[in-house]
Amino acid sequence: MNSIIKSAVDHKRLILSLLMMILLAGGYAYYAIPKEDNPDVQFPFFSVSISHDGISPEDAERMIIKPMERQLQTIEGVKEMTANGFEGGASIVLEFQSDVDADQALLDVREAVDMAKADLPNESEEPVVAEYSAGKQPIITVVLFGDAPERTMVRIAEALKDQLETIPSVLEAQVGGKREEVLEVVVDPTRIETYDVSLNELLTVVQNNNRLIAAGALDAGDGRFSVKVPGLFEDARDVASLPVKTSRDGVVTLADLGEARRTFKDATSLARFNGRPAITIEVIKRVGTNTVETAQAAKAMTEFAAKSWPGSMQYEFLGDTSVYVTDFLSTLRNSVLSAVALVSIVVVAALGWRSATLVSVSIPGAFLFGILVLYALGYTINTVVLFGLILAVGLLVDGAIVVTEYADRKMLEGHHRKEAFRLAAQRMSWPIIASTATTLVAFAPLLFWPGIIGDFMSYLPLTLIFTLIGSLLMALIFLPTLGALIGKPGQADPDLMEHLAGDQTFDPKSLSGITGWYTRLLSVLIHHPGKIMALTLVALIGAWGLFITDNNGQILFPDGEPNSARVLVHARGNFSITEMNMLVSDVESRLLDIEGVENRYTRIGAGSGDAEDTIGRVTLLFKDWDERRPATEIEQDIRERVADVAGVKVEFSEEQQGPVQGKAIEIEVASAIPSLITPTVERIREFIDNMDGLVDQEDSRPVAGIEWRLEVDRAEAGRFGTDLTTVGSFIQLVTNGALVGRYRPDEADDEVDIRVRFPVDQRGILALDTLRIPTEFGSVPIGNFVERKARPKTGDIERIDGQRVMTLASDVAEGVQPAAKVIEIKKWIADQNFDPRVSIRFAGQDEVEKESGSFLLNAFIIALFGMGLILLAQFNSFYQAGLILTAVLLSTVGAVFGLWLTDRPFVIVMTGVGIIALAGIVVNNNIVLIDTYARLVKQGIPPLEAVVRTGAQRLRPVLLTTITTVIGLLPMVFQFNVDFVSRAVEIGSPTSFIWVDLALAIVFGLSFATVLTLIVTPSMLAWRIIRKEKKAARKAKKAGIEGKIVKEIKDVTQAAE
Repeated sequence: MNSIIKSAVDHKRLILSLLMMILLAGGYAYYAIPKEDNPDVQFPFFSVSISHDGISPEDAERMIIKPMERQLQTIEGVKEMTANGFEGGASIVLEFQSDVDADQALLDVREAVDMAKADLPNESEEPVVAEYSAGKQPIITVVLFGDAPERTMVRIAEALKDQLETIPSVLEAQVGGKREEVLEVVVDPTRIETYDVSLNELLTVVQNNNRLIAAGALDAGDGRFSVKVPGLFEDARDVASLPVKTSRDGVVTLADLGEARRTFKDATSLARFNGRPAITIEVIKRVGTNTVETAQAAKAMTEFAAKSWPGSMQYEFLGDTSVYVTDFLSTLRNSVLSAVALVSIVVVAALGWRSATLVSVSIPGAFLFGILVLYALGYTINTVVLFGLILAVGLLVDGAIVVTEYADRKMLEGHHRKEAFRLAAQRMSWPIIASTATTLVAFAPLLFWPGIIGDFMSYLPLTLIFTLIGSLLMALIFLPTLGALIGKPGQADPDLMEHLAGDQTFDPKSLSGITGWYTRLLSVLIHHPGKIMALTLVALIGAWGLFITDNNGQILFPDGEPNSARVLVHARGNFSITEMNMLVSDVESRLLDIEGVENRYTRIGAGSGDAEDTIGRVTLLFKDWDERRPATEIEQDIRERVADVAGVKVEFSEEQQGPVQGKAIEIEVASAIPSLITPTVERIREFIDNMDGLVDQEDSRPVAGIEWRLEVDRAEAGRFGTDLTTVGSFIQLVTNGALVGRYRPDEADDEVDIRVRFPVDQRGILALDTLRIPTEFGSVPIGNFVERKARPKTGDIERIDGQRVMTLASDVAEGVQPAAKVIEIKKWIADQNFDPRVSIRFAGQDEVEKESGSFLLNAFIIALFGMGLILLAQFNSFYQAGLILTAVLLSTVGAVFGLWLTDRPFVIVMTGVGIIALAGIVVNNNIVLIDTYARLVKQGIPPLEAVVRTGAQRLRPVLLTTITTVIGLLPMVFQFNVDFVSRAVEIGSPTSFIWVDLALAIVFGLSFATVLTLIVTPSMLAWRIIRKEKKAARKAKKAGIEGKIVKEIKDVTQAAE
């Protein structure tokens, strides 16, 4: 390594050219690298969706789900299979182990689905297999709203969708909130009976007259001509003119039976934006493209298209992730610039402005090197990469400061700057390499973080690896070369530096300033290592004791200032869409004119939320955080306004941060015997309803209501010359309409159903009793062989791994920790003696918190082991390696004391990663300190004097690295963001809250670790020396006594002779 450093310093033009190339190429990479919100992580989830019009949840379970489960459960690597049966179809979600090959898993799922299709009902539609990916989430949503006719809004939305998909970086645009089109043939029941027309006749007529017939070509000898027989429907007139019955007297067409019109299917949901009808368009970008540029292009295209829209049409942009990404990039830029400015101030004060310039260049140099490598390997800048880059702010300056400080000391001793920087880099090369290696080892286990969170967080260690490699190159190659050109000694006392040199007589009493004070203190303390260690253990036990007995619990991810909130409306019963609209509108009217709320987006209809009884939700979109009051005040205002709404249950749900969504507490109750589940859920629900600290409880029991069952007497129906199929088809005329065919209009992307149904006034419940079925004996009242009965409504059916499941969920009140409530619920469940055939499992955030906490603990242990191996390679001493690892463990005292002092919870992801980062920083200072001690001892300096001299020599660089790191992270601790571009100062921005706990752990932990490095580590080195000296003294004393005895024996012997 020495030869490489010498060669670099000697070839300064080449090295400086490489530095300039890295800075320019890194700047270009920062500009050109794709920027997105979330990394494109392939989730180990695949879904299978099967639609079957009109099927009930029980039939969906029996005829769709179970055949699918039999095939899908044979696939290797499936972790969990969740199935849902609902009215109109079923869906199955398969979660695979995180190490499974996603492409192979997708092939296996498709093969299993193909095998299961033979067992599905003929009426079921083709199963749709889909895979989940973070990269397929919408980056922006365009909301179209206004008072224009529905068809106009749909036409404009479809046109805008097609325009947005012409953007090269847009993968697709999905239109939501629109009703499907249908060609509806409304027939008169009297005419059906008069003309004696059956549904089979209508079906046959439509199918036989809606065909693409390839008639071929005609070769007549004098030419060849194509022959076409146009037969596909093009519009409603083609359907209306179809002949249904013919006779000598005339032709009966569909138009004679009723009216054919192109319309929309019956509404099952409604959408409003600020009280006006709305349609949404979600824009999904291609993988690896730039979120910011794509969102800007989508906005520009929407603004251009809007110029040709009617005046009653308006638009708004929601969920614009480009704003979030831009804010994150701004936070990164400002953090780097703030760190450079603050570090420069400290270094200028200690070493002079030239040394500060060298250190300041190394920080952006390492950042740009890391970004350049990310860009070259095809990565994107996303929130996790930004997380890693911001975390690196606290890790980059150590090596540069250590080299610069040592070179400054050498220049003060009289060395030329070129020689000083060369010696500094050569002398500190292996300690810095070892320090960087231990830091990388600390983060390497994060590459193996399991699950979805692990897939996201894997970008963190990769980013740090590239950036720390850049910092290593800056410290050992580029900085010495640049320092050899512009280096200049600082303002330190030359006599002091010369006195600290290894070849000078050392006298602590002759040293002045803080170095002299510290050296004299250390000279005393090293003679009492036992007392120092006892005080350290007291601090360890005391800090952890304080935190364990008085803490705010633990959470998975920090809570920040939300940008939105949801109000969910629950009601149980057989509500029509009109009744749902009335109930939700009552809630919506109470949420008008809330200070700080900019827009309202309302969805009405069953399934508007996670719970089955949700009939609507109102999403309140807040103004920018710096233009409104705190979100807690807005949320309190919302809760007060909806607290007393009659007839419904209103639930408030705030925007969640982090990768895990859903309520804080989730409980799954499963059994192979479905009848055992509901009573168990009822008992648990009663308990959690009465628990203090829980709010917004819900469960997945079936919604109260009825369903009508028409039981057909098959034998009696046969006597009248009809059957179950015919009866069922005619009943569809009263409900959603009987499907008789499909056609594709020129302007439509998808096929449009052709359905036959009765007029609105003949579609009520009573019409089921008066319906007349055409038979070979004439028209027969349905009541002759059909009985209508009311039965309790069956809700959606959920199955996990082949067993019926119901779930309970609850949020916690403000200031209440979910973990404490989970423990309380578990204790109560353990005392209840539930049927052993019922299994109860806690899922959701509790499950993820346990997995993440357990992994981070194991990662910390593995990191310590890896660090130990590197330290053994560096020092070849178990004692010295163990001493450094002990300092790492003791540094956690500062981290937990900081949490207790600031009254913050232990954030599993951020605080955990902060402690791992802290381990890497603490190791750095201790490695350099012990390496310096070992070198002084090799030079022949007495060990105890070497300990004190080491402390004196390392005081300035240790304080410099600590102060610069702490000061560089303080803006994150206080959420203080200085925008150097716009010259604005922000405090408490939504993008800054994420880093608080991370920075807090490093700041407090490093501050305490500095005391360990400067006091405890030297004392423990001295303890070993003193112990050896005492042992040697005992041996010498023992040897002296034995010698005296031998001499006396000889004297006695000689006298006797």
